[in-house]
Amino acid sequence: MIGIAADSSVPALLGRAAAALEEAGIETARPEAEWLLGGLLGVERFALYLEPARRLTEAEAAHYRELIERRARREPLQYLLGWEDFHGLRLAVTPDVLVPRPETEGLVEWALEVLAGRPDPVVADLGTGSGAIACAVASALPAAEVLAVELAAGALAVASRNVRELSANLDLVVANPPYLPSAVIGSLPPEVSRHEPRAALDGGPDGLAVIRRIVAGAPPLLKPGGWLLMEIGEDQAGPLASLMAAEGFSSIRARRDLNGVERYIGGRWEDTRTTLAICASGAARREGC
Repeated sequence: MIGIAADSSVPALLGRAAAALEEAGIETARPEAEWLLGGLLGVERFALYLEPARRLTEAEAAHYRELIERRARREPLQYLLGWEDFHGLRLAVTPDVLVPRPETEGLVEWALEVLAGRPDPVVADLGTGSGAIACAVASALPAAEVLAVELAAGALAVASRNVRELSANLDLVVANPPYLPSAVIGSLPPEVSRHEPRAALDGGPDGLAVIRRIVAGAPPLLKPGGWLLMEIGEDQAGPLASLMAAEGFSSIRARRDLNGVERYIGGRWEDTRTTLAICASGAARREGC
């Protein structure tokens, strides 16, 4: 047990909580102690210092002690808070979904560039998880129709069927799929390897199992000139560029994240087979084929 309840004043609790988290190896111990106490009391971090004489009730102190103990066992802070900020939005998160990462905001920015100037664009977010990408695109482009599809690993065929049934003429397919090789999952920080959904992380032996299915399954869903954008792992851009080119994508390019890592890849679909597929569908008549 972490002894942080002897003195139930806010300064004393924060001091003991921060020390406990620091001892557990958490680098941002003090801010996290503040976030957890602020979340418990329903106030922002800075407000904790406006009433330094405030004392927690016995029940509040016990709940805070439980939160600190869970965080010391490396349960992700976002799961304990129940939310994460992403692209200007505060999104609910639970242990059922991957915690939204700042890196994925770069994928959203690229998606918004692709969609700029397209009237009433139609977008599919494959493997939406918490809905971070879908919500960010919908918030930035109120006129967009955004379909959020949640994928189990290897279930692209089912997801593609759902997309076809609901929206078979897409301007953009965007995905943050599992892309880590199976062998590296155990070496990740405990917050990730022990608590986040493995299916959202594990991309098979080489990390590309789900991505290959997305590349193969996206073309029938895209309009001519539509784009496929994905977040990817380190050193995957080269093999994926070749894979996308073989599938018929053009204008293929990779972009780096803020750390200089090639983190995103995208390509434009122009294959004439797409036009033929659209013209053979019921939706095609609306396109004037």
